Amino acid sequence: METVYTAAGGSEGLLRLAEAWHARVMVDEVVGHAFSHGFHPRHSERLAAYWAEALGGPAGYSKECGDETFVVRLHSGNGKHEEMDRRAIACFDQALDDVGLAEGEPLRQVLHDYFAWATTTTMARYPESAADVPEGLSIPRWSWDGLQR
Repeated sequence: METVYTAAGGSEGLLRLAEAWHARVMVDEVVGHAFSHGFHPRHSERLAAYWAEALGGPAGYSKECGDETFVVRLHSGNGKHEEMDRRAIACFDQALDDVGLAEGEPLRQVLHDYFAWATTTTMARYPESAADVPEGLSIPRWSWDGLQR
C-alpha cells in the first residue's frame, strides 16, 4: 500500500504544503504570534522533513534535526492555547487548498486528521513547561488508518 508520504508527493509535495501553511500562519493575527520571536531560517524544510518522517517517509528529521522530545519541547511551556490551535488547523486546511487538495479527497482528510491530532495532542501535551517533556520520545507515525501503535 502506498504511504501517505508518497501520496502527498513525497518530500517535494510536503515542502509545498509546509511553505503554504507557513505563509498562512505568518499573516494570521493569532497563530503568527508563535513566530513573533523568530524561527529557524529553514523552518519550512524542517517541518516538511518532520511530516515526511511521520507520514511514512525517510527518517531525515530525526537524523538531522532532533527527536520528538526536541520538537515537543519547542511547542511546550506556553500555556494552553486552544484558539491558536484551532486557527493553526484552519490555516492548514487553507494550505491544503493552496496545494490543490480538493475537499473529499481521502489524502486531504488523512492529512487534516494528522495535523489536527498532532496540534491538539502531542504538541499541546505540556503547556506548563518544556522541562516536563520526557527524554527519548520518537516521532509518532501516521498512516491511512491514523496513528500507528
